Amino acid sequence: MNVDIGNALGGDLGLERADLDALDGRVADAHERIERGRADAEHGYAALNLPETCDPDAIRRVADGFDPDHLLTVGIGGSALGAATLTDALGAGVDCRYLDNVDPAWVRGILDEVDLSETVVNVVSRSGTTAETLANFLVVREAMEAAGVDWTDRTVVTTGEAGNLRAMADEHDLPVLRVPDGVPGRFSALSTVGLFAAAVAGVDIDAVLAGAADEADRLAGSLFESPAYAYGATAYALAERGAATNAVMPYAESLERFAEWFAQLWAESLGKDGGGQTPARALGATDQHSQLQLYRAGPADKLVTLVRPREGADVAIPETDLAGLSYLGGSSLGALMDAEFRATEASLAAAGRENVRVELDRVDAGGVGELLYGMEAACVLYGELAGVETFTQPAVEWGKKAARGLLGGGDFPEAEAVTGKRRLEVE
Repeated sequence: MNVDIGNALGGDLGLERADLDALDGRVADAHERIERGRADAEHGYAALNLPETCDPDAIRRVADGFDPDHLLTVGIGGSALGAATLTDALGAGVDCRYLDNVDPAWVRGILDEVDLSETVVNVVSRSGTTAETLANFLVVREAMEAAGVDWTDRTVVTTGEAGNLRAMADEHDLPVLRVPDGVPGRFSALSTVGLFAAAVAGVDIDAVLAGAADEADRLAGSLFESPAYAYGATAYALAERGAATNAVMPYAESLERFAEWFAQLWAESLGKDGGGQTPARALGATDQHSQLQLYRAGPADKLVTLVRPREGADVAIPETDLAGLSYLGGSSLGALMDAEFRATEASLAAAGRENVRVELDRVDAGGVGELLYGMEAACVLYGELAGVETFTQPAVEWGKKAARGLLGGGDFPEAEAVTGKRRLEVE
């Protein structure tokens, strides 16, 4: 992963090289804290050890037992987004779907579209108690039974050492992949949680982990020596100056789901104590025709993160005699995408709007592994600099308790706040 922070300097928010030089001592201290956490495999920090601690052979042994047309992953948040990022970017030959919402019409539509007799189901929940995941799994299981499919032959469970899912797996002798200890869901893409779906979809998971390991080796005690820390420190410094939004804009369709994964990572990890950055998802070049207007001419309160591969497949543009379009003929879609990327970057800089360029060599297993690991490390560094509890999510837990109480799953005072909602209806 390569990070160019030049366009983050000298813009409307006033960040300069001298500010980063002054911040670098704190980066060194944060790096020491991160390394101690990794050495002790502390909760959260253990995620940055996954390139070494994850066992791809164990994942392959389970994945190789299936040859499906469809893979249906039942999970939510970090139990689905990492896998979706990997399979969307790299998968081939297997139709990968993710039941990560409980919209009834949408769930029924997916179940109606796939041949359940040719589907492998991976139900993912560390605790084994996630309401949305278990509800969807019960629906999927019933649909398989109704279709005459033995769900126990086609279900893999990814969970912790105890809980409802573990008990069910033991009862029915289902294959189980263990969620690693000390790894929050949003940091679990490079573990059993994200890599099983990738393995089923034909992704070289060894290469994914090797790319992540390469990025881990580049962590250092200076933001000027580590791409991940350069990004994390710059994002933090800009946030301190008013960049309340971080708009992540991949210039590759295959990385669109990456922006969704990033949004959870950044929001859930850093949105604490009245701080953090609101992640916005965009897609180049598509959103140059919509969101870019705001980023260039709206409030000066954003960092735009432009992500692209340096190499990739290309398609030639045919010659044309249409007036005014002859300049396109003989070029290629790749050249056009490159021009769009550089023009957007320059457009933002010319307007004084801070942006950072993040590049991977290509969208392959190693490159995506580098990107995922690099952004996780950047997030951890940002959290250290901001002094927040990066690996907790108390606001999320509040909502879970409220929903569970409303459904009769326990006596939770949070549910009372829902029933006491203030109303001002206009009909």
